[in-house]
Amino acid sequence: MAQRSTAADISYTWTIGLIAALAILILVGPVLIVLATSFTTSATLKFPPPDLSLRWYRELFDTARSAQIHRAAGNSLWVAGLATGIGAILSVLAALSIARINRPSARALEASFLSPLVLPTLAYGLATLMFFSFLGLRPSLNLLIAGHLVVIAPFVFRTTLASLTQLDPVLLECSASLGASRFYAFRRITLPLIAPGIAAGAFLAFISSMDNVPVSLFLSNARTDMLPIRLWGMMESTLDVRIAAVAGVLIAATLVLMIAMDRLTGLTRRISG
Repeated sequence: MAQRSTAADISYTWTIGLIAALAILILVGPVLIVLATSFTTSATLKFPPPDLSLRWYRELFDTARSAQIHRAAGNSLWVAGLATGIGAILSVLAALSIARINRPSARALEASFLSPLVLPTLAYGLATLMFFSFLGLRPSLNLLIAGHLVVIAPFVFRTTLASLTQLDPVLLECSASLGASRFYAFRRITLPLIAPGIAAGAFLAFISSMDNVPVSLFLSNARTDMLPIRLWGMMESTLDVRIAAVAGVLIAATLVLMIAMDRLTGLTRRISG
């Protein structure tokens, strides 16, 4: 009986290990291929690279040759930064309001705030284009910010609301009994405790905005070109190796941001603790 149990345990461990290894290979494999391709000496995108070089990174950071990529990257950073900042403020206010309501209507409000997460982004992008066209508004960075805001704000709202549900109400009751105002209690107690949740949601929202294709596709034009749309166009026309170099820069920047966020908020320490 013990041998059967041991054999079953070993079989289970090997099966789970193989599935996990396959999942990691599927997730990490394309990233490693793109990184390797970005260091190629070839003039086109192909794998494996014949030799390694930093040629395409030098081309990418050349302000004259890659001016269009730089402009698109600047537009994406501007839209993602403002949309994330505005979305964080609105989402925190909404989460604070809903967290204090114990009626069933609060659950309906929560579902309505989270509904953009289940809405097909392609359909939403087309709907926003039709809506803004009906209002007579032309594509601009402000419209892109508004369009991205609806899609990314639920990330901050969800993580903030989750942090608020774990907040002990006794802390706020004690501060009120000691004469602290609501704003003072929020600034000294609530905000520091939910800050990791806000930071995690803002990080997800920023990355989602930078990587958003459907909304940017419908709301951008030649003057408001966004980085994903610019890379898409380059892939369709020339298969420029700078596409892989841009991907390498984005991967490195995302990794640095993840490490910085973890250091600032201590999410790993909180989860393991």
